[in-house]
Amino acid sequence: MLMRQANDLTFSALKEKQRSIRGAFPENLALRVHRAISWLGRAQAETEDADVRFILLWVGFNSAYAGDIKDDVFSERGAFKTYFKALVSLDTGHRIYNFVWQRFSQEIRLLLGNRYVFAPFWHHHNGVPGYGDWEEQLRVSQTVIGTAMTNRDTVKILTILFDRLYVLRNQMVHGGSTWNSTINRDQVRDGAAVIGWLLPVFIDVMMDHPSRDWGRPFYPVIA
Repeated sequence: MLMRQANDLTFSALKEKQRSIRGAFPENLALRVHRAISWLGRAQAETEDADVRFILLWVGFNSAYAGDIKDDVFSERGAFKTYFKALVSLDTGHRIYNFVWQRFSQEIRLLLGNRYVFAPFWHHHNGVPGYGDWEEQLRVSQTVIGTAMTNRDTVKILTILFDRLYVLRNQMVHGGSTWNSTINRDQVRDGAAVIGWLLPVFIDVMMDHPSRDWGRPFYPVIA
């Protein structure tokens, strides 16, 4: 069910397309696509372990969009918005739009309402000043999300969604969760499903628009 892939955009299909048109790619795009597809392929092969699948998919996502890597939610949020704005504007088939508003709308709503992927919740429980009202902050964020839903603002929803998934990414990568924990199942399962559907589309859109400057990867190949 939630582990379904983005229609026919499997690793093999994307790799075949990449090989057939990569001669037209500028160096930066070629490296991004090559890396992202490699991680996507490993993630699509991982059908049993949702924790591993989520991490593999996040690395693939990072390969596709990230520039200067900062472990900072504010800089990441800005990078997300810029990237998603470009993708949505270039997605002439409206696959991303249909994903958000039709195929996975329920899963997205559950993730956006989940306190365990809401950063102020963890700031409060870690004793960071200024987050005692995290429940009110979550309520306010739900109002913002509701407005975005009403306006069908795909870029805003994606930005907020990946802001939430970034919290989950941090929790897992920084050792803040137990492997295969029953506590984290919903957000890990749904998060892996969401990225697993979107990432192949992101890569496909990037390959269809090689003239767009997708930015220089922060870790280029150094021989």
